[in-house]
Amino acid sequence: MSGDKKTMFWLAGLVVFILILNSLSGVLLPFVAGMAIAYFLDPIADKLERWGASRTLATTVIVVGFFAVVVGILVLLFPLLQAQIVALTALIPDLIEKIRGYAAPLLERLQSDLTPDALERLKGAAGSYAGTAIKWVSGVVGDIWKSGVAFFNLLSLMIITPVVAFYLLRDYDSIVKWVDSYLPRAALATIHEQVRAIDAAIAGFVRGQASVCLVLATWYGASLTVVGLDAGLLVGLGAGAISFIPYVGASIGLVVGVSIALAQFSEWSQIGVVALVFIIGQTAESYILTPRLVGGRIGLHPVWIIFALLAGGTLLGFTGVLLAVPTAAIIGVLLRFGLQRYRNSPLYSGNT
Repeated sequence: MSGDKKTMFWLAGLVVFILILNSLSGVLLPFVAGMAIAYFLDPIADKLERWGASRTLATTVIVVGFFAVVVGILVLLFPLLQAQIVALTALIPDLIEKIRGYAAPLLERLQSDLTPDALERLKGAAGSYAGTAIKWVSGVVGDIWKSGVAFFNLLSLMIITPVVAFYLLRDYDSIVKWVDSYLPRAALATIHEQVRAIDAAIAGFVRGQASVCLVLATWYGASLTVVGLDAGLLVGLGAGAISFIPYVGASIGLVVGVSIALAQFSEWSQIGVVALVFIIGQTAESYILTPRLVGGRIGLHPVWIIFALLAGGTLLGFTGVLLAVPTAAIIGVLLRFGLQRYRNSPLYSGNT
C-alpha cells in the first residue's frame, strides 16, 4: 500500500470512529468515566502488585476504597450544600433589587441623554438578546437533561462506572499487551516513544490539575465560609471544581461571589474581602500551584485546553468534556512529532 493510500485509510478510519462516537455519545458517559478512573488509579495498582498483592486483590481494594471515599464525601457535603442552595435561592430577590438600585442612576442618565427613538431601539435589542439568552439556557438545560442528568443515565453512571473501572483496572496490563501485539513491528519503537509522550502529557495534566482543583476548592470554600458569605461553601467548591479550565474557575467564582456579597453585605470592605479571596486563589494557581503540580513540560497550552473542552462539549456533551484533554494531548504530541519529522526532512531543508 502506497503512502497516500495509507494516509487516506487512516483518515477514513478516523472519520468513521468520530461518527461512531457521536452516534453513541448518549451511552458512553459511564464507560468513559470508568476508563478515566482506571487510568487514574493504575499506578496505585502497579505499586500494590510490586508489594506482593495480586492484580485482582489490588484492584478490588483500590476501587472499593476510591468509591467509598467519593460516597463518603458526598454524604458529608450534601446536607451542607442543600442548605446553602436553599439560602442562595432565597437571596436571589435581594440580589435583583440591589442590581436594580445600582443600575437606576445609569438608566436615568441614558433616558436623559438618548432620544425616544434610540431608547425604543435599545429596548427592542435588549428584549431580543434576552429572548435569545433564555432560549440558549433552555437548550443547555435540555441537553444536560438528555445527556446525563436524566434519572436512567444517572443511575447507569452510578452502577456501570464502578464495574467498568474494576474490569479495566484489573485487565489494564493485559489490554496494553493485546494492543501492542497488533502494532506494526517496523514502527514499534516510534509508536512506543509517542505513546509514552502522550501518557506523560495526560498523566501530568489530569493528576496535576486534579490536585490544583482540590487545593483551590479547599481554599475558596473555607475562606468564603470564614468570611461569612451566604452559600460560600457551595460557591467555593464549584469554583475549585471548574478550575481545570484555565482562568474560568476563578472568574466565575469572582462574579458569583461578589454578586452574592453585594446583596448580603452593606460594607464595601466585606465585598472587597470576597473579591480578594479569588484574586489570591488565581495568583496562587498561576504562580505556585500550576508550575509545581502540573508543570510546563506537558505541552498543553491553556488556550488549546479551553478550545478542546469547548469543542468536546459541543460535539459530545459531557462525554466530550471528559475526552477533550486526552484528545488534545494526543493531537499535541502527534503534531509535535510531525513537525519534528518535517524539520528533519529534505522538504524543510531544501536538500534533495
